Amino acid sequence: MPMRRPRCNTTASLLAMAGAFIAMPLHAQEGAPDQAAQETDDVSAGEIIVTATRRASPLSDVPIAVSAVTAQSLQNSGANDIRQLNQLAPSLLVSSTGSEANGAARIRGVGTVGDNPGLESSVAVFIDGVYRSRTGAGLNELGEIERVEVLRGPQGTLFGRNASAGLLNIVSKAPEFQLHASGELTYGNYDFWRAAGRITGPITDTLAASIDAVYSRRDGFLNVVDASGNKTGDVNDRNRWFVRGQLLFEPTDAVSFRLIGDYTRRRESCCAAVYISTGEEAGTSPSNYTTNPTNRIVSILQGLGGRFPNGASPYAQDPYQRNVSYTQGRDYISNLDDWGVSGELNYDFGGAKLTSITAYRDYKSSDSGDYDYNTADLLYRDPNTYRQFRTFTQELRLQGSAFEDKLDWLIGGYYAHEKLTLRDNIRFGADYGRFAACRLMAGASPTANLTAAQAQACGNPAVTPTLIAGTQTTLNAGLTAALINAGLSPTAAAGQAGAISTGLGNGLRALTAIPTGAGDTNSRYFQKSENWALFTHNIVHLTNRLDLTLGLRYTHESKDFRAALNNNNATCAALQAGGLAGLPGIAVNPQLGSAATLAQGILTLGCLGNASPALNALNLRDDFSQGEFSGTAVLSYKPTDDTLLYGSYSRGYKAGGYNLDRFELGGTGIPAAGLASGVSPVPYFSPRTNADAATLRFGAETVDAFEIGFKLNQRHWGFNLAAFRQEFSNFQLNTFNGTSFVVQNINGCSSAVAANGTCTDTKPGLVSQGVELEFNVSPVRNFRVNGGMTYARARFANRLVGSENGAVPLDPALFLLPGNDNSNAPQLVTTASASWTPDIGSSGLSALFYVDTRMTSDLNTGSDLYPEKEQDGFMVTNARIGLRGPGQRWAIELWGQNIFNEKYTQVGFNSPLQSSSPNTQSIAQLGRFGTMSNQLFSAYLAEPRTYGVTLRGRF
Repeated sequence: MPMRRPRCNTTASLLAMAGAFIAMPLHAQEGAPDQAAQETDDVSAGEIIVTATRRASPLSDVPIAVSAVTAQSLQNSGANDIRQLNQLAPSLLVSSTGSEANGAARIRGVGTVGDNPGLESSVAVFIDGVYRSRTGAGLNELGEIERVEVLRGPQGTLFGRNASAGLLNIVSKAPEFQLHASGELTYGNYDFWRAAGRITGPITDTLAASIDAVYSRRDGFLNVVDASGNKTGDVNDRNRWFVRGQLLFEPTDAVSFRLIGDYTRRRESCCAAVYISTGEEAGTSPSNYTTNPTNRIVSILQGLGGRFPNGASPYAQDPYQRNVSYTQGRDYISNLDDWGVSGELNYDFGGAKLTSITAYRDYKSSDSGDYDYNTADLLYRDPNTYRQFRTFTQELRLQGSAFEDKLDWLIGGYYAHEKLTLRDNIRFGADYGRFAACRLMAGASPTANLTAAQAQACGNPAVTPTLIAGTQTTLNAGLTAALINAGLSPTAAAGQAGAISTGLGNGLRALTAIPTGAGDTNSRYFQKSENWALFTHNIVHLTNRLDLTLGLRYTHESKDFRAALNNNNATCAALQAGGLAGLPGIAVNPQLGSAATLAQGILTLGCLGNASPALNALNLRDDFSQGEFSGTAVLSYKPTDDTLLYGSYSRGYKAGGYNLDRFELGGTGIPAAGLASGVSPVPYFSPRTNADAATLRFGAETVDAFEIGFKLNQRHWGFNLAAFRQEFSNFQLNTFNGTSFVVQNINGCSSAVAANGTCTDTKPGLVSQGVELEFNVSPVRNFRVNGGMTYARARFANRLVGSENGAVPLDPALFLLPGNDNSNAPQLVTTASASWTPDIGSSGLSALFYVDTRMTSDLNTGSDLYPEKEQDGFMVTNARIGLRGPGQRWAIELWGQNIFNEKYTQVGFNSPLQSSSPNTQSIAQLGRFGTMSNQLFSAYLAEPRTYGVTLRGRF
């Protein structure tokens, strides 16, 4: 007969649960403390039980590199979402960019830029065994957590979704069969409020339930200022709530079923950015450039009413004053609804155990606002923009032992069906047309065609026609002279030059007439993904101390892509019909380039991002299907009961997909002329066909990883040491080039790259290698120190191409990648935390003293590695002190995060469209592609210092 728990009065239990939930955290009821409250503070890290191999094992016995962060560590560090894990796991870096829905996670310097919904993350996120489609799901409130496991390196055998760089396994607290309740109330600066509570207990002797909920809000970290510098509001705020309900049914000791339902809702103003570089440089190389006193792009923006939020001089602004301005009526809006249900069944047959996890999730985020991050009205996303993932997953595992426990075997299967819908509405603002024309007339040469004063006046509708007429006169004179030098008679030269210059002048005038709101009118992208896999993971106990682990997985992935583009930009259609595409490449002058170059510029800006009604008739569709083997082999040896040595090989895989950005539709590669000039000649003005859908496809990412490790676990101290090398082929790189998201598969070349940028013998394009150290020390009761160090070089090969077969050259904007470290990949990171919880007398009171810190070496925050996006090394420190009652039934804590107010950038990026160069220009491009750089750069800043007080209670 199965063991039964004592029966309870169901009605009384439910009433007690509800009353306790309301009362917490303002009052702690008398009663026995729960199990979490009784945990000692000197438990060594080696005693943490993890499920990284889908088996419950002590952390010190698992022959893979994994960090386990307990609930107590998360609470002490103030972690509410996965970003705070950075303080506790040195190999992990989590950041957010243009939207809180677009998080990016990196492990050992490798991850996926998260702003493009078509890309899955190289670091997968699982919550209670269920795969979350994008890393941004982990930026939500997490509720009550039992632990978080950070698995480093490819996870190509177990877990539902393959992950090429690592995995975050988040495990929430399960319902309990004893009545417990806990709650907390927090207040901090920036008017920060957070209330959280959990209640759990029995409904019957076989059914337990729990509910946990969180509400959080605070003011924004960025000040919105007016023309006089007065604060009118704030942005990048927080307003979210989360609820999770669970049922645990255990009819017998052999059967358990856990049902989980959760819902997250966010209604926030996010995400604005600040300018970090507004200079204009000229020179012949990055080592000898000079900074001009003005920047023509800044002047044009100022003429259009653009404000730089630190007084009159945009060149002296301090981004860490955290002041921003944006176009009135283009408010930043970030709305998110994320909900799901899952059921986990465990059935122990005696000789084997069956586990089934079934889940459905619906994740929808809507992000809109000012797309140029300035008060000049250039580009914006309409509020009717959203992305939605609907995902069904099913995982089955059967595991047991055989041959007198010599074999610990596991077999399983996985199925996932996901529908991704993206509705996009990128539109031109009221100032875009004049800005585009003025940008072209300003030229891309150190000798400006427009002076700074003229560039600023260009934004005036009364002045722009005069400047266009002057530019047309300059064009006419330059073309006439060039044609006469080419052998034409003066009469013939004048006639031809007049026709060309008139066409170019008319093109500039047409740009200025682009109406407000032209652009997308409900463009939609659809991606259906089906994924199934069969896998096995087996541990062979060769001796009592020597184990061989063998895992193999076959994954089959199919994706179907469709798009229905809708655009009302009539100006593009008029320009396409005006014959500009056929102009000859006759040199005009150094400032304006050739007639063909200027014509291409007019067509490119007039049809920005394939913004043409001609695309409305297309029926874009593409699909692919692929299969891939992955797996692992590990040999591990325990010289003593307290030590572990292991060596491993793993093969990881991440599926290919589609770049859901019409801006890159038809971009099929960069010819040699583009490589030489630095101009990415994606012909925005060329006709598109249904066949162009295939140009948005990118291939699967794979990795071969090698690792050796040593683990030592004593009662009061221990450490883990690992050395690794990971070779990534077809690395999926996503970069924003100032106008669009470019996705390329990065591979290395074993031999020299041909003149056209291609090669035939490819090799891994990105290699991450280094060493990791983690340690814990508990010399006396109630005192513990944890720490870690990661030295990693995530470095690109010296010669790179942009496709698996080497047939596509590297995009010119990525020319800095060869031989350099990956973005957001610091070479050295150290973390340390210390907690001391001494008893206060014999009354049961205790104190809490806690501090953690993370020190990061220099890194570049942009995936194109432009020097303007570099971030110097920095250190972030959190601290907490508190007083706790007997059994921790109540506590009051004072806390601070980033207590030294460290100022650093999460991600730097090219300010959209804000350059007069034909391609984005950085200081680093001066010596290679040109003699002038006037691109503006913006950044999403990390959070400033925060502090507050938290009240806790439990029974």
